[in-house]
Amino acid sequence: MKDPFRTMEWMGDHIRLLDQTLLPRQEKYISILTVDQMCDAIKRLAVRGAPAIGVAAAMGIALGMLGAPDSDRESFSRRFGEVCRLIAATRPTAVNLFWAVDRMKRVYEAGADLSIAELKQVLVDEAVFMEKEDRMLCEKIGVSGRDLLEEGDTVLTHCNAGGLATAGYGTAIGVIRAAFEQGKNIRVVSDETRPLNQGARITCWELMKLGIPVTLITDNTAGALMQRGEIQKVVVGADRIAANGDAANKIGTFSVAVLARYHQIPFYVAAPLSTIDMSIRTGDTIPIEERDPGEVTRICGVPIAPEGVAVRNIAFDVTPYQLITGIVTEHGRASAPYEKSFEQFFADKPGENNS
Repeated sequence: MKDPFRTMEWMGDHIRLLDQTLLPRQEKYISILTVDQMCDAIKRLAVRGAPAIGVAAAMGIALGMLGAPDSDRESFSRRFGEVCRLIAATRPTAVNLFWAVDRMKRVYEAGADLSIAELKQVLVDEAVFMEKEDRMLCEKIGVSGRDLLEEGDTVLTHCNAGGLATAGYGTAIGVIRAAFEQGKNIRVVSDETRPLNQGARITCWELMKLGIPVTLITDNTAGALMQRGEIQKVVVGADRIAANGDAANKIGTFSVAVLARYHQIPFYVAAPLSTIDMSIRTGDTIPIEERDPGEVTRICGVPIAPEGVAVRNIAFDVTPYQLITGIVTEHGRASAPYEKSFEQFFADKPGENNS
């Protein structure tokens, strides 16, 4: 099945990016010409989803160095450090952002003997490769998880973990897509995912583009459908997974996991190895982003709450590993105790460990 859109693309001297804040009303690609524009795009969620943020970070670093002077190595080095700092400061929860920054730093350090012009090209090549690599990894995640879904299943997903949250194909949606491409009769139920409605605006748009049957529900409808026996599986993505398997994802995911456990419905997380942070033992220490209160008090700029009301806009929550049936990666499926599974995965793929 051909992808009906491209999340982002390196265009030689700029980055072409699908602005996800405008979906589904407008399908608009924007040109990112500077590292500051990429930082803004990440902050305002024009590009979002942990794997996509990682690729965007790498491309932003390459772009930020492209126009740096070729004559002075010392100022070039200072510029590289500043560009990495700017990118790393955009969002705190998605570990793929920091994984990508560290990966670009390693590429930079390995190019110490290259000319500045050669080093610029090496950084561009790495960023472009990471975009292609992410697509390939997502396809492997789909293959790893597709047999978890059975003929006739209705699958609930929360937020967006599809091609738009990655460089293509998706993680949670990748699992669903791979099962659908096997010929299975799979239906999807998408939570709206307040406050920014990524499920309503983005997941539904994406699944309809792919021809996969999808039904939109309000966030507080999930329990009722589970109670009626209308949900057979839950598959979600993740922005950071701790060593013990605790998984941070879009706010509301924890509530869905609790409901799934009560109704004895399997709850799966799908994510690449780059989302697993072995340096964090449990989810208690995952940094959780809080965002602008206006995202809660307004919808598409229209006020829906009294002016001046106190707001908590927590962007992510953490689902304890005890509520997770399995974690699907490009290297296979992990089950509790998750740390042992993760250690084996990283032993087989040295250099991927976020420790």
